[in-house]
Amino acid sequence: MKRESTKDDRSVLKRARIFSGLGEADRAALAAIAVRRRYRRGESIFSEGALAVGFYVVAKGQVKVFKLSPDGKEQIIRIVTPGEQFAEAAALSGGEYPVNAQALRDCELVFFDAERFCDLIISNPQLAVNMIAALCRLLRGLVDMVEELSLKDVSARLAKYLLDLSLRARKAGQPGDTVELPITKTELAARLGTVSETLSRTLAKLAEAGVIAVQGSTIQLLDRDALAETAAGLRS
Repeated sequence: MKRESTKDDRSVLKRARIFSGLGEADRAALAAIAVRRRYRRGESIFSEGALAVGFYVVAKGQVKVFKLSPDGKEQIIRIVTPGEQFAEAAALSGGEYPVNAQALRDCELVFFDAERFCDLIISNPQLAVNMIAALCRLLRGLVDMVEELSLKDVSARLAKYLLDLSLRARKAGQPGDTVELPITKTELAARLGTVSETLSRTLAKLAEAGVIAVQGSTIQLLDRDALAETAAGLRS
C-alpha cells in the first residue's frame, strides 16, 4: 500500500454522496485532512476488531466489506463502489471495526482520520446532517439485509439483486435490460448468503423459466414482471 498526502481531492469529494450539498470552501477543508491510499486487489484494508481510527471514501475500484464465521465462512455485507464511503459508523463511535474490508479490485481510497473529521463536523452543521443521513442509509441497508437473509430464499435474494443492478443502470442513463455482475459469482454467492453451487442452480432455474438469460457475467432480464414476483416471494 502506498500513501500520499492529498492536496486536492475535491473532484472525488464532489462525487461522494456523503459530502453532497457542501460548498467549495468546505470541500477544500475536507481535502486538507484527506489522505489518499492505494491498495492492490486482495489486499486487506482493515480487519475486524482493529481500532477504528477513521473512515474511507472510494475514489477508484471496489471494496468488499464482510464478516467471517468461526469456521471461515464469508458473509459479504457490502460492495462499496466509487463515490461511496465505508467504516464511518465505527470510526465516529470511537470503537473497533466490526467487519473486515478488502480491496476487490486495485483501489484508490480517500481516508479521513476520525478525530480531525469530528473537529470539522463541530463547525459545519451541513456536514453533520450529511453524516446522519449516511448512517441512516447504512442502517436501512443492514435491516434490509437481515430481512432478506432470514425471510427470503436464494431465488428471491438473487432476483432483488438483479433488479437493483438494473435500477442503478437506469439511474445512470442506461436501458437496464442487461446488467453486468460487478463481482464474481463466488463473491455474489457470499453476498446473498449462499454457496456457489446453489447460486449456479438458481441462475440456471431462472434461465430455464425464461426469466433471464446468462452469458458469463452478463445477465439479460427477459421478464421483469416475473423477476419482481420472484423477488417478492410470490413465485419460486
